Amino acid sequence: RGAGTMMPGETPPPPAGTAAAAGACANCGVLQQNINEYVAALIALKQKMIDGDRLLTEYQQKCTDILEFSVCVISALRCQVEKMLQKILPLEKCQEELGSLKAELEEKKVCL
Repeated sequence: RGAGTMMPGETPPPPAGTAAAAGACANCGVLQQNINEYVAALIALKQKMIDGDRLLTEYQQKCTDILEFSVCVISALRCQVEKMLQKILPLEKCQEELGSLKAELEEKKVCL
């Protein structure tokens, strides 16, 4: 069989530049556009993930800073409470002594 001979029922291939070839090219164009949009969406998603990671890191650092500051403040407050307790204990003893002296004075007053 020669190059130009066809068997019955066989359809010839469409010549270049026909509507079938144009349709295939149009489909390729749509597919390429879809791929480009998909890649752009993936890039945008990746950037959002990077931004989210950065924000999370910043938030964690702020939380760590606040925690460290809170620990320092609590430590300072504990020291102040200890100092106040050290001042209060002698004052309580003085108050007890004053109560005893007052009681003695009351007894002497009654005796006089």
